[in-house]
Amino acid sequence: MTSTVEIIHQVTEISVTYHSKVKPSERIKISRSNDAYELLRNTWGDTLEIYETFKIIMLHKANKVLGISLIGEGGVSGCVVDNKRVFATALLSGCSSIILCHNHPSGSTQPSEADIRITNKIKQAGIFLEIAVLDHLIITTESFYSFADEGAL
Repeated sequence: MTSTVEIIHQVTEISVTYHSKVKPSERIKISRSNDAYELLRNTWGDTLEIYETFKIIMLHKANKVLGISLIGEGGVSGCVVDNKRVFATALLSGCSSIILCHNHPSGSTQPSEADIRITNKIKQAGIFLEIAVLDHLIITTESFYSFADEGAL
């Protein structure tokens, strides 16, 4: 028979942490979609034209960047986006809002039906959790599409 002490030792401890390496006064402010695009282009790495990647930018109330987090990586034509991972990351950072972003290796900035669906799904979840989805950018090496700028958010 298993004792209570033995059962307690079988329970996994979960640690949740967020550590900022940037002083609040030095955080980048996002005022418009182009600011987010420039930040992403400068931090994305070499995979922009190779495979699809989905990231989120987390912002505090003054729209200063708390961090960028990789949510999912996929293939040439798609990427799985786990809403739980989006909001686990957002909640962990203590952010007030997020900007969704992913790349299209094809070079096209036009959103697919899947892009529109996931944007709406994440936006609805954000409303419930009081984390605003400010935008969703589709980026390429040459340009970007902003759901907010196009009135699609």
